[in-house]
Amino acid sequence: MKTGVIPEKPFVFVIFGATGDLTGRKLIPAIYALAYDNLLPENFRILAIGRRDYTSETFQNMMEEAVREYSQKCFMEKVWERVKNGITYINFDFVADKDGYFRLKHALDNLSETGIHNHLFYLAVAPGLFAPIVTELKKNGLLSEGNGWKRVIIEKPFGENLEKAAALNNILTDALPEERIYRIDHYLGKEMFQNILTLRFSNNIFEPLWNRFHIDHVQISIAETVGVGSRGGYYDNTGVLKDMVQNHMFQLLSIIAMEPPVKLDSDYIRNEKIRVIRALRPFPVSLSEREIVLGQYTGGIVNGEAVPGYLQEKNVAHGSKTPTFAALKLWIDNYRWQGVPFYLLTGKRLNRRNAEIVIQFREPLGRKLYNDYCDARSNILAFRIQPYEGFYFQINAKKPGNFYEMIQANMDYCQTTTYGNNSPEAYEKLILEAIRGNNSLFTGWDELNASWYYIEDLESKINRNSLHIHQYPAGSVGPEAAVRLIENDGRSWWNMYDSINFCKERGSINENI
Repeated sequence: MKTGVIPEKPFVFVIFGATGDLTGRKLIPAIYALAYDNLLPENFRILAIGRRDYTSETFQNMMEEAVREYSQKCFMEKVWERVKNGITYINFDFVADKDGYFRLKHALDNLSETGIHNHLFYLAVAPGLFAPIVTELKKNGLLSEGNGWKRVIIEKPFGENLEKAAALNNILTDALPEERIYRIDHYLGKEMFQNILTLRFSNNIFEPLWNRFHIDHVQISIAETVGVGSRGGYYDNTGVLKDMVQNHMFQLLSIIAMEPPVKLDSDYIRNEKIRVIRALRPFPVSLSEREIVLGQYTGGIVNGEAVPGYLQEKNVAHGSKTPTFAALKLWIDNYRWQGVPFYLLTGKRLNRRNAEIVIQFREPLGRKLYNDYCDARSNILAFRIQPYEGFYFQINAKKPGNFYEMIQANMDYCQTTTYGNNSPEAYEKLILEAIRGNNSLFTGWDELNASWYYIEDLESKINRNSLHIHQYPAGSVGPEAAVRLIENDGRSWWNMYDSINFCKERGSINENI
């Protein structure tokens, strides 16, 4: 275990929806990991609130099993006893049982008498419960700051559209100020996401090249092998643009394209990210497949197993036209990025699982010097976000020998290989930052407002132009039209057929395909 780290001040972690899957798979394992690394104070408590009729002992035993199964840290009885002894389970219905909030207040008041005044409320519940819970917390005086801070964490989705997101935000900000609202997008907690800032702004070899004069284009991809699973009802009313592009992909886009912040704190970072989203060029009124390709998976084979098509998934409407795949070409209309296309690709039931950003630099100025001998390729800088974390830089070099042959040398850093599973899990890091009061890794309302506005404008143009939804077999690379989208510009997708796996096979990075 790590030592010498100053713990945070005492706090109470209040989990609404404590009997849900998220609590067992992510939240309690994250708290255990923080305790394992001595990043929590001796005097911290967990109030787990659920609608099931459990005792505290029953809930504690369930969470022990969850920690043993899902934590990246090895199980240590001493550490778990410390977490376990701080857990109290409270049973009440979040909407129907108004007296439950009185019991919660009584429990928090008792803990306050022991010197624990700080409260972190985590809403691990369905989005429709965010507003009722926050309203009741405010009504019962549980969000008023006296001796300690009071903060609220909510999960995505943050509304179903701009109108509903704005209505929810009004309720939240009526109950507590924006700086005490922590909207989780777990991609912001991923180690490599944060490493992008470090690589850009602490290495002089990159930032001077980070512009339209040196970069040809940028590719951002999040590919999944899973389908919608049990989320069919939610997903069918959402689709890939709202489920992935409006949040995860725009977060990756904004962090890659943002201007250097004055300081690395939440306000400055958020302001620069917002400027990127606001600078996105609106899609043309006469939308075509030169700008966006949409698809929906059919039955197929994924990892050797037969899987159903989207229309056969549970709770999906008969004949649904909801897209599960999107490939887009975006432009950022500012001085740094004018004329540089950003290609985004994301989809479910594809042939690989990865999330990465590929920056392709312009052709070498001296390329003509080598035309008679060999092919000098464009330099590549790639960030691998999942499943393996790391980045690599591809450069041209001469192959040893008596003939002039050029090869692509790969300078790679594989965080997963170097540090194994010691990289903090996203929820572990995000919960810790919420305790510290650092909301730079959380989504601000201005970001949400700008991204919702952009996506809603895009969806209205898709509907107006009756854009075709391509069918693609599960386990494939996606619709062929997505390949044409980028090939029409004389470029090609990286890793569409075989994901770059430099973490497992150093030195075997594939060429651009």
